[in-house]
This record gives sequence, C-alpha cells and structure tokens, in this order.
Amino acid sequence: MQISFAAGDVAALVGAWWYHYDEWNADSLRALMTGDIAFRCASDTGATDYEDFIRVDLRGADAVMAWKDDHRRNSPYPLRHNGTNVFLTENRNGEASFTSYLFVTKIVDGRPYNVSSGVVRGTVRAVDGRLAFSSVEVVLDTQESVRFADHPGHTATVA
Repeated sequence: MQISFAAGDVAALVGAWWYHYDEWNADSLRALMTGDIAFRCASDTGATDYEDFIRVDLRGADAVMAWKDDHRRNSPYPLRHNGTNVFLTENRNGEASFTSYLFVTKIVDGRPYNVSSGVVRGTVRAVDGRLAFSSVEVVLDTQESVRFADHPGHTATVA
C-alpha cells in the first residue's frame, strides 16, 4: 500500500514541533519523534561564538530529548520558533522529506527581538497511524548576507 503525505499535514507537524519545544511540553514533543530519530543542528559557518551551545548530532529519541531538555532550560522564555514556507521535497511510500525556513524571536525591552533564522530539513514517516519525525536538521544563518551573484557556490543567471 502506497502512503502519500499532504503538505499541510507536514506543516502542522512542523508547527507542533516548535510550539511544544518553546513551551516545553516534553511528552507532546517526544510523541512527535520516531524512536530512531536523527537530529542535527549547527550554524552555516560553524564558527559562531555560541557554536558549542547549538551544535549537536544525535540519534535516538532519548538522546534528542535529553539534549533538548538541557538546551531549552538554558534558553530564554518566551522564545518563539516559527517554521514557515514548509514544502515537501520528496514524497515516497511511507516517508516524506520537507524543507522550511525558521525564524526565532525572544522579548527584549517588551518587544520581539530577532534571535536567529535558518533552514530546516527533515523526514517524516507514518508510525502507528500518525506522522512522526525520523530526522530533523537545523542550519542556522550566521554568515553575512551578500549579493546573490557574489555568493560562493551560487551563480545568478537570467533566462
């Protein structure tokens, strides 16, 4: 039987992931993971002052939850992770891959303050009749923006 996932269902799962992390609903967050989840996080440059705080490469829900518990306890509250522009990059039998943007804020002087942005890539699959993350990779933006045509590895062309 072929299973196909709807983009809206994956977007809702991404939203639940960030909400339950921000509010530290640990049981709800854990329920969104497969037992063998792979979780990675780093900056795009690998050279931030806080790289030790964000860099991780883990396997297994217990290891991911332990790291997330410590990471969340040492992060500000309120903290708001916003997963936007979620789209499917592959949809195959029983599994789908997605990409989304991430925008993070905290409150400073009574106003939202931009903390970070980045790109999230992941995979979801069906587990006991529900969607769950089997992998999540977060790459936070830290490099200075430049004109796209001047960015290494990119070529801007006009058709």
